[in-house]
Amino acid sequence: MDKPPLTVAYCHCSDCRRWTGAPVAAFAAFERKDVAGQLPDPFRGAPGVERWTCPTCHAPLAAAFDYLPEQIYVPVGIIDQADRLVPKMHSHASSALPWLHIHDDLPRADASARDALNTAAQ
Repeated sequence: MDKPPLTVAYCHCSDCRRWTGAPVAAFAAFERKDVAGQLPDPFRGAPGVERWTCPTCHAPLAAAFDYLPEQIYVPVGIIDQADRLVPKMHSHASSALPWLHIHDDLPRADASARDALNTAAQ
């Protein structure tokens, strides 16, 4: 990515866990206009979610959510600078797996954190 992310966030929702195959997902948010042209054709997964996968291996590349229309979320693990992309918040914290304990002082939204994530785009 040529530009820094708008924000970086953990997501504990079951949809993101299933899609990434991880107990918690971490995504970097970018402006849609800066990323969309670099991605293959998307597909609709869960209602209100647009996803992109690698056309060769089908690994997750990005996701976009109807309630965050100007943003695309890229899994932190596929970005070369992942070591510098520190999460700023937890989304869907109420859905966290009971055995997963991430001890930090980051804000935690029980649901989507859409207000904070939309504010990050401004």
